Amino acid sequence: MATDNRMGERRSGGPGHRLFVAHPRSLGMSWAQHGAGAVKIGAELIGAGCAAMVHAAVPGLFTDTAGKTVARIYDHIQSRKAGAANPDSWPDYEI
Repeated sequence: MATDNRMGERRSGGPGHRLFVAHPRSLGMSWAQHGAGAVKIGAELIGAGCAAMVHAAVPGLFTDTAGKTVARIYDHIQSRKAGAANPDSWPDYEI
């Protein structure tokens, strides 16, 4: 009986669907594709943050690393939005 309820929850958009499926699908991605993209962007942002902290201590190092990384990620997100089936319903950011 419990299995039937869980199956019904998934079909009706229960918590599991909302937490793991709804957002990636709204972007035209699978859970795995979305996860891989989010990990990649997160790692790039961590690297940019580390470069910015080193730059704070030694201004001659990593003079444009953080800015270029953020600009590149922003351009990537905007190009995905422009290529979406319905760009007007695309979120302002996609992570």
